Amino acid sequence: MSSVGGEHTEIALTEVEAYRQDDPASHSFGGPRGRNMIMFERSGLLYVYRSYGIHWCANVVCGPVGVGTAVLLRSGRPVAGRETMVRRRGRSTNLATGPGNLCQALGITGELNGTDLLDEKSPVRLLPGTAPAKFVSTPRIGISKAIDVRWRFVAQDAEKH
Repeated sequence: MSSVGGEHTEIALTEVEAYRQDDPASHSFGGPRGRNMIMFERSGLLYVYRSYGIHWCANVVCGPVGVGTAVLLRSGRPVAGRETMVRRRGRSTNLATGPGNLCQALGITGELNGTDLLDEKSPVRLLPGTAPAKFVSTPRIGISKAIDVRWRFVAQDAEKH
């Protein structure tokens, strides 16, 4: 759920990817430094970074303090605020398909790095939802290291929106 700029948007996550500190594809590989510092903080924080200097990408920190672990939010199905997402994206299809599109649809930028996703006053929050009836685990995509690791999880009942 996002209330960025006073505009409510919400998605149901349909695809995520996991990253750990001992994973050469992870930003936390090699320890805390620069942009990845938030990955070593407490679970429930938002780690936001630029991908290739173009797109914002969002991760949920999910490990214990001091261990760089996060889950990349790759894709979602619009639940609320579709009109806002369409305006932000400049299109009416594939609104939150792909991590950059998802962030654009929800209005997530680097200014939200470190946001507490569990605080009811936060502009971006994680809300309880219904788990997918079925999902598949596949190799992660868009990376060049540890590409065989099957830490990409895709809801089977997910539709492209």
